Amino acid sequence: MTHGPLGARRRRLVLERPVDEPDGFGGRLRRYVAGPILWGAVEPAGSATAPQSGRPGLYRIRLRYRPDVVPAMRLADGPRRFAIRSADDPDGARRALVCTVEELIEEVPPWVKP
Repeated sequence: MTHGPLGARRRRLVLERPVDEPDGFGGRLRRYVAGPILWGAVEPAGSATAPQSGRPGLYRIRLRYRPDVVPAMRLADGPRRFAIRSADDPDGARRALVCTVEELIEEVPPWVKP
């Protein structure tokens, strides 16, 4: 297996874990709390025009291997949020973890001016 260049994982990401709390009406509210800081490489996986069109973009994020990353979590890169769709060890050697993620775009109500 070929490795990426030294310093390829230069993006500082925060792994956010979901916490479900009762909402008082029989349902649940989900919020995310910041977990460990990870270093990774972010690269587009789909069309390069998707984020500009208002649709979420697909990305691949390469991290050092962690066995506890699951699709219920998300990754934060500054103000950007990425929902993890899948996490896979590409060669089974537990050296790298490749996450397929979808960028979350916050909906702004029409009455709020940007």
